[in-house]
Amino acid sequence: MKTKQDFINRLAKMKRNVYYDGQLIDRTDELQMDCIDTIGTTYDEAAKPENADLMIATSHLTGEKINRYTHVHQNKEDLHKKQDMTRMLCQKVGGCIQRCMGIDGTNAIYNVSYEADKVKKGETNYHENFKKWLIRFQQEDLIAACAQTDTKGDRMLRPAEQPNPGSYVRIKERLKDGIVVEGCKVHISEASVADEVIVLPTRALRPEDKDYAVAFAVPADYEGLTQVATIHNFRPREHYKRGFMGGYTDSYMIFDNCFVPWERVFLAGENDHGGICALLFALFHRHSYSGCKPAIGDVILGQAALAAEVNNIHKEPHVREKLAEIIMTIELGYAAGYTASDLGKPEVYIPGMGFVPYGPGSYIPHSIYCNVGRCLSGEAVYREAEILCDIAGGIPATFPHEKDFANPITGEPLLKYTKRNPKMSVEDQAQFWRYLGDQLCSATGGIMNMGNYHGGGSPIMEQIAITTQYDIASRKKLVKYIAGMSGGDREALAPKAAKK
Repeated sequence: MKTKQDFINRLAKMKRNVYYDGQLIDRTDELQMDCIDTIGTTYDEAAKPENADLMIATSHLTGEKINRYTHVHQNKEDLHKKQDMTRMLCQKVGGCIQRCMGIDGTNAIYNVSYEADKVKKGETNYHENFKKWLIRFQQEDLIAACAQTDTKGDRMLRPAEQPNPGSYVRIKERLKDGIVVEGCKVHISEASVADEVIVLPTRALRPEDKDYAVAFAVPADYEGLTQVATIHNFRPREHYKRGFMGGYTDSYMIFDNCFVPWERVFLAGENDHGGICALLFALFHRHSYSGCKPAIGDVILGQAALAAEVNNIHKEPHVREKLAEIIMTIELGYAAGYTASDLGKPEVYIPGMGFVPYGPGSYIPHSIYCNVGRCLSGEAVYREAEILCDIAGGIPATFPHEKDFANPITGEPLLKYTKRNPKMSVEDQAQFWRYLGDQLCSATGGIMNMGNYHGGGSPIMEQIAITTQYDIASRKKLVKYIAGMSGGDREALAPKAAKK
């Protein structure tokens, strides 16, 4: 178990390969400290005795106590606790906690590396390689980014058909002691403040796409890897500080003739398992969203309720209706994730085969419910912003800067004309409008909405997963029976119910 300061000390020792706005920067640059503070919360909260049950796990590999963010889920309870841990931490920072990519990537590769070895019947050592890497990851309590999304080039073409073969990260060359990779991964959250980068495929792959079925892990400052980061910070405050100032980063990760030794390679050409690896990371990550998106919903609910109170309209019926709508989205998303945990098994859904045993026995959340929860939450993002905009009115967009309130000439009249609710201090009312303006009207607020909508997979991807994996045929047979049509089956749903 490590501390936030241990994390910062590690970052300070890393080589500089992160560019921001045309400049090569240190990982502990002041611009990155808001993001570091956000991730650092996962260390601070794990150190509190009252959080031990939620945030501390026992490694199934070493028997040591570890931060749950480095754990491989061994049972349903682990899945439940990961969801609840994520919700608790996201509430603490008022948004994304920025560490779930590592746990979701490690759980995906833990299963895929095991199955890929079975295909090669002793020719590969992916799973043992990964377990050795994982033990160090757990013992040093490291932060991992998970690099999945490729640039994709011409999106009408598959990986092997691309004019630019690096449009998807690929194995460029196989050597006796490792592989050489090239390509670019994009939108990779917290990579600029990570210890390690886990790389895995982004889509289903054909035999001719086998060079793109590659998974590996390298240090984030590794030779042959260049990061181009975007840093998302709110406008700094001088006079009226926020209670917590969260920050976020994303990177384009450029792999240029990057050599990866075999001991860090966990998949290299097994196209069928490359597709499953992409699916599994997305699945675990969507399960994480059933913790983080309800937490963000909790924050949005508080924002809406306070906006109504500051405006002194909190008892109006239309406000109650809008709050109820937000609450329903929050708890339906959480309930779907909870059900996904409760129905979790060492199984994965494979099109045409259904749920089949997969991996060495660790638990995988139920696919349908992960996708349902993520889709409901993702599609609600801009509706929730609309509700906030409606209840708040135009003040967040035009509220004066903090220095105007600190100015002795303008400060007093501004406070006088800010006051709306006579039962709340005007200073608190002004502080709320500053905060809501950050969330609704800043560049970072807009970026957060994009992330909340697309992160973990856009709603269309969840819709595809839901409709291709759900047993629609049996529902049609049931209705045919009820309607008196040919081909009806009164027991159409019975096998599925019995299986549950």
